[in-house]
Amino acid sequence: MKTGLWIARRFSFARKRFRVINVISAISLAGIIIGVSTLLVVMSVLNGFQKLARDLFITIDSPAQFVPLNGRTIVLTDNFMQAIRALEGVGAADPYAEGEAIIASGDKSELVIVKGFGEAAHRRLMQQTHARQPYFTDETFAAGEFLAYRTNLYTGKEVKIFSPELISAGLESLAQPYLIPMLDIPETRVSSIFTLQKVFDDRYILTSDRFAQKILLFGRGEYSGVDIRPKEGYSSSTVTFNLRQWLAKSPMKKRWKVRTLEEKYSNIFTVMQLEKWVSFSVLMLIILVAALSLTGALAMTAIDKQRELFYLRCLGMEKPQFMAIFIIQGGMTGLVGTTAGIIIAWSICTLQELYGIVQLPSKSAFIIPAYPVSMNLADFVVVGITALILCIAVSLYPARKAAMIATSHSLDQKTN
Repeated sequence: MKTGLWIARRFSFARKRFRVINVISAISLAGIIIGVSTLLVVMSVLNGFQKLARDLFITIDSPAQFVPLNGRTIVLTDNFMQAIRALEGVGAADPYAEGEAIIASGDKSELVIVKGFGEAAHRRLMQQTHARQPYFTDETFAAGEFLAYRTNLYTGKEVKIFSPELISAGLESLAQPYLIPMLDIPETRVSSIFTLQKVFDDRYILTSDRFAQKILLFGRGEYSGVDIRPKEGYSSSTVTFNLRQWLAKSPMKKRWKVRTLEEKYSNIFTVMQLEKWVSFSVLMLIILVAALSLTGALAMTAIDKQRELFYLRCLGMEKPQFMAIFIIQGGMTGLVGTTAGIIIAWSICTLQELYGIVQLPSKSAFIIPAYPVSMNLADFVVVGITALILCIAVSLYPARKAAMIATSHSLDQKTN
């Protein structure tokens, strides 16, 4: 192997008789570098947008949630909450009430999603969004910007809000008069208008957990689930794993399940992942084309080095050793191109992350001024290994041709 490596290095960097070989080799190397660096930069930018969307989602939702396995509510006990908060990596565990409701404002009404927060979760939301005033009080709510625009809501406006379950109770009261006391439609007013994320701005209203329980007709101590946030220094994936491990050993596994943010908004995050890997497939074609041009360069090198190959055969080299020389040569080109592409991509992404060199087309239309970047080690490893495998794979054909030339019995052709 050492001999094959030394010879492959000499074939790669020694002067060739056919200058066109140098040009083709340079084009192949440049194509690999450009392909790898472009692919990694694009994937890092897509990761950045995905991370941005995730960060916007976790202002209201959390990276992981305990939710009922069946039904829409469950009663939380102090012992259960203490057990969750004691788990490794759990920084906060806040019960919440969430469900659909109908908001009526004048002659307009719309189906919305109500989410009720506890005091600690409300304070955390204010800190995350740098809000100076509370979003809501015990008996008021905050409305999303798009929702407010459609239903003509503004700060201080009084509205009525009730759940679909209240309508069902009203219909049942026709036959069961004892249900009439439940038919109290809550009246409230808009405390503030928020702008966080399109999904929330379009459908959500935020309020206190007690008022949300009243709107959604939850019983005493009933909640929709528990928002789990990781402690500083712990990743959300680690905390999710710990939660699932604990739940699998707990008798509560028949009543609860762990749901991640990606599972709750699977339609959004699935599309983002699909975009990322479609980009990977398309841009990998650049690397493939560059690798295929490497086939021509290696084949021409084998023709150019006929005499040298004959001398090596005379020294005792066999067909597998000749093949190894050109496979190693292709692998070396792929390794150099891939390494250079990774370094260039890392440098570009680091500069973009630190200084935001490439700005978005319209700063007023986006919540960030420059393209977001998030480098993922797994992406760099996958792209690097795939590019290297392609370069080695396309080297097999010229390696076989070189071995055939070297082992040919036509000595005249070799010694001309």
